[in-house]
Amino acid sequence: MLTQAAEGVWVHESVFVQTNTIVVRGDGGVLLVDPGLTRAELDCLAGDLAELGQPVVAGFSTHPHWDHVLWDARFGDVPRYGTARCAAAMEEELSHAGAKDDIADHLLETEIAGQVPLDLLGLVTGLPPGATRIPWDGPAVRIVEHQAHAPGHAALLIEDRGVLIAGDMLSDVLIPMLESGGVADYLAALDLIEDVAGQAGVVIPGHGSVGGPGQARERIDLDRAYVLALRDGRAPADPRIGPSAKPGWEWVGDVHEGQFRQF
Repeated sequence: MLTQAAEGVWVHESVFVQTNTIVVRGDGGVLLVDPGLTRAELDCLAGDLAELGQPVVAGFSTHPHWDHVLWDARFGDVPRYGTARCAAAMEEELSHAGAKDDIADHLLETEIAGQVPLDLLGLVTGLPPGATRIPWDGPAVRIVEHQAHAPGHAALLIEDRGVLIAGDMLSDVLIPMLESGGVADYLAALDLIEDVAGQAGVVIPGHGSVGGPGQARERIDLDRAYVLALRDGRAPADPRIGPSAKPGWEWVGDVHEGQFRQF
């Protein structure tokens, strides 16, 4: 079900790793950011939008990972935007025969095996390089592009709603994952996001809990401290790993151990 995060902004949280779909109301319909995840959850989302009486007029993918580039035919044949780098990364991935089969095989190891529709995956329209706004009939949404975690990753700031959509960063349950780029890229991304965080009273991560006033900066500080510890070869004092990790998220410690060995 949809939970209101701010005026005209709702979040739908998946049972799988607390993946967040964001709904932003505009003048003639809604913008869907990272819609997902399972068929049942997409059914629920479509029903919630019908109850709101709001058609989908545009979509946006914060980055080119499978759980952020999904779609459902009931949302319509509308523009599904991403940064130019995001769209190029998806085009490259989908150019390989069996790309969707590889994702389906990966999901066999999870509790949502066979439940994720992949037929419309990754059909992202790249905005012009350097684009700073989503072109749609709704509140201004600023694009903050960076190269942390994935190529063409973008945070979004809904300016007049005071909402920061962080993509796969600023989570209360997931540590920074340096899957694309390195330490310098991640630190640069945090600096860019910090430049706009003061305008946000709400922060919505790609995975995890929605944060209220002041939590965007707190999470930036936490992510930065983790990345600096990796850079310096120190064990981070991070509540998302070790004994203080949220129940069910102990596996994040394994992700950390792998990154610690790498960096």
